[in-house]
Amino acid sequence: MNKVLDDGLVILLLLASVAYALSSLGPKGLRRRLWSALARAAARAPAGWHMAGLARRLDQAAADKSASACGGCDNCGDGGENSEGGDSEGGEQTNTTSEIRVPLAKIGRRRQLTRR
Repeated sequence: MNKVLDDGLVILLLLASVAYALSSLGPKGLRRRLWSALARAAARAPAGWHMAGLARRLDQAAADKSASACGGCDNCGDGGENSEGGDSEGGEQTNTTSEIRVPLAKIGRRRQLTRR
């Protein structure tokens, strides 16, 4: 009995990891279909399981994921001319991929602990 339970749990965890990999790394169309299928499955669940709220959230997630262009910052899917992270009103543009630069002189060395 324990071997069957162990094998079942391992299979369940493997399926969960494959589903996570597909949802985060898979093609956009596949991701949207996956979220939609999960929403339909949750909507078909018996009323006693109280899955209606989860079905609505999954359906909304599928709609949100299909609306955004890259799935990253939710800023480039609106089709604006400043989709690189700039201000849409023509003001100052900000670069979202800028690096933080720290002068080399500000970087201190760790003190070496000496044993006595």
